[in-house]
Amino acid sequence: RRIYNAGMGDDRFAWRAWWRIDYPEAEYHFTQGIRRLTRLHSADDSIHLRATDPRLYDYPWLFAQQVGRWYLSDEEVAALRDYLLRGGFLVADDFHGDFEYEVFMESMGRVFPDLPVVNLEEGDPLLHVIYDISERTQIPGKRHLYRDGSGQVRVNPDGTPPMWKGILDEAGRLMVVMNFNMDMGDSWEHADDPDYPQAMTALGYRFGINYIMYAMTH
Repeated sequence: RRIYNAGMGDDRFAWRAWWRIDYPEAEYHFTQGIRRLTRLHSADDSIHLRATDPRLYDYPWLFAQQVGRWYLSDEEVAALRDYLLRGGFLVADDFHGDFEYEVFMESMGRVFPDLPVVNLEEGDPLLHVIYDISERTQIPGKRHLYRDGSGQVRVNPDGTPPMWKGILDEAGRLMVVMNFNMDMGDSWEHADDPDYPQAMTALGYRFGINYIMYAMTH
């Protein structure tokens, strides 16, 4: 899990640091899923590192949440670029609306000013590493759910529809995945919550496992 400083002292308004959102419940549930659904060995908890920590190179998969609130220093920009070009993989999750997208891309644009952001199409290898994922179902945060008059659970997200985006290196390897207008971390965190739709948790697990297996094999 990626530690970062929030822009303009934004952490003052969070009950825990933004980079720690959904922790530890998300990791508690998802690591059990990794062990149950794959042959990977996983620790019982996540490792928390800044981009400038040399230990980062020991971990091929990096998860960052609430990236619409992060701020990267010049040193972090350089370190993250080096990590990703050397084979690392970043999943950016839980950011919503135009403003948060612009905040995220301001820093990511400094990491890779020379590489475009692309849409992940249905045939992308990432979506077929373990699970064949064709659904474009929005994975919402619990705060975006409500019950309508019939008692059905509906999604009322902020901003625009969900988008799966990425950044590829010059050889075509996917280095960065962006879950925009989605909250995969919440789907893990609330895996045992009867008010959170099981289908959305199942989809969040499939995406997460595909992301990990892609990072481990590409």
